[in-house]
Amino acid sequence: MKVHNVIGGAGLRLHVREWGKEDAPSIVFIHGWSQNHLCWKNQYESMLAADFRLVALDLRGHGMSDAPLEAEHYTQPQLWAEDIAAIIDQLNLGRPVLVGSSYGGFIICDYLRAHGTAHVEGINFVAGATTLNKAALGTLIGPGFLDHVIGATGEDLPGNIEAIRNFVRGCTYSQLPSDVFETAICWNMAVPAKIRAALLAREIDSDDVLAALTVPVLVSQGQEDTVVLPAMGRHLLALCPEATASWYPETGHAPFLENPTRFNNELSHFARDAHSRETTAARELPSRRDDLPGLGLAG
Repeated sequence: MKVHNVIGGAGLRLHVREWGKEDAPSIVFIHGWSQNHLCWKNQYESMLAADFRLVALDLRGHGMSDAPLEAEHYTQPQLWAEDIAAIIDQLNLGRPVLVGSSYGGFIICDYLRAHGTAHVEGINFVAGATTLNKAALGTLIGPGFLDHVIGATGEDLPGNIEAIRNFVRGCTYSQLPSDVFETAICWNMAVPAKIRAALLAREIDSDDVLAALTVPVLVSQGQEDTVVLPAMGRHLLALCPEATASWYPETGHAPFLENPTRFNNELSHFARDAHSRETTAARELPSRRDDLPGLGLAG
């Protein structure tokens, strides 16, 4: 395992860790609201590390990354986009597969809107949220989040603790092992309530970004998710021309925690297929260029 300090948007320091083979195709794991890189433990400690370069970050305001309290550090989509671009560039990741859980879906869309897919091989939305507005509340975002958000973003510490306990409990359909549940509460509580609130002080509509995607997309969605509702997954699938669905029965908001063996196998196949597709396209590129000498591409 290697630890990196990456300088992201507006000079903010991001804590990034990597595992696996440095010369292998890369996968970037982007966690959700009030979490950190530890939520991906079942991935970076799995056989995925034998075949891929695995990179997981702590988002700005989370975990071991810089966490200024002012809201403007979290409400500007360009800053999130610059964070992901900086990680890809400073770690020389080439064209990674981006894996975004929950709020990580917003961040992937922020990046795509600013930078497109030139440096992206594929995208895995894992209970990924892509729309945040009043209309989405109750239709795309459910009670597993809405019932606890006031307590989790307020000034009262006992209220924070109660809300986070209930939120973490509601993120899964089946009960997590006690050590995993306790660690999840810790990584959530490490994020100041003001920052949790600031992350929600945005209105987000990514439909145009999703509709324009041409890279492979995998949508991994728990059928019993009450945080980001299955309706969000169906909305995303309807918009993305390259999207494939993977529905998890008896699974809530965290298929990577609740069913890691299946999740890791599917991610491995998806990343391999995306890499093979990109490699094939790269091999075909010279012949296409030879066909277009008038554009100065033959050399």
